[in-house]
Amino acid sequence: MSGDARTTLDELAERVEAVHLDVVCITDHHSIEAAQAALVRNLGVRIIVGEEIRTSSGEIIGLYLNERIPYVLRLDDVVHRIRSQGGLVYAPHPFDPERDGLRRPVLERLAAAGELDVVEVFNAKIPDQRHNHMAIEVVDHFRLAPGVGSDAHDPEGVGAAYIEVPDFDGPQDMLAALARGRVIGEHRPHAPRYRSPAPLVE
Repeated sequence: MSGDARTTLDELAERVEAVHLDVVCITDHHSIEAAQAALVRNLGVRIIVGEEIRTSSGEIIGLYLNERIPYVLRLDDVVHRIRSQGGLVYAPHPFDPERDGLRRPVLERLAAAGELDVVEVFNAKIPDQRHNHMAIEVVDHFRLAPGVGSDAHDPEGVGAAYIEVPDFDGPQDMLAALARGRVIGEHRPHAPRYRSPAPLVE
């Protein structure tokens, strides 16, 4: 449902079978509609409902959501709304200069306040691995859970990166599993957007 994504649920089901994924977090921008629809379908994979939310301080992801969170709110309000749903607060691509992730002062403030659960330590769309390494430093310093994102906007991107973890059940169990995870992935640039063919002119 993201404006920059072109993956249907049927394509997702085909892809997770091909790359043998067990759990997928669907985190569209400003929508949980597709993730909720996936919950009631047999896609052959466990679904975690999430949302990537734009704030004035940068983008943040909520996992284990049951209600959409508006993108016009301040970061602290978004964190509160994620928490009130029993969800996890996840910081994607925090040091990538090309995208609007949370930057170090904001990350450290949230982490020190106990309001940040997961920091993405590998994102498949980040070409310069120094930015991923900076995220690892934050995770180690604050003893946060590491996250990994394929950041897939097209079917072929699903599974470009993931974290191999013990099985888990629910948000807190997931955090413990992530702490024991093994990062697997490779850089995969953004695929060109699919465009409709130009109309024929006779």
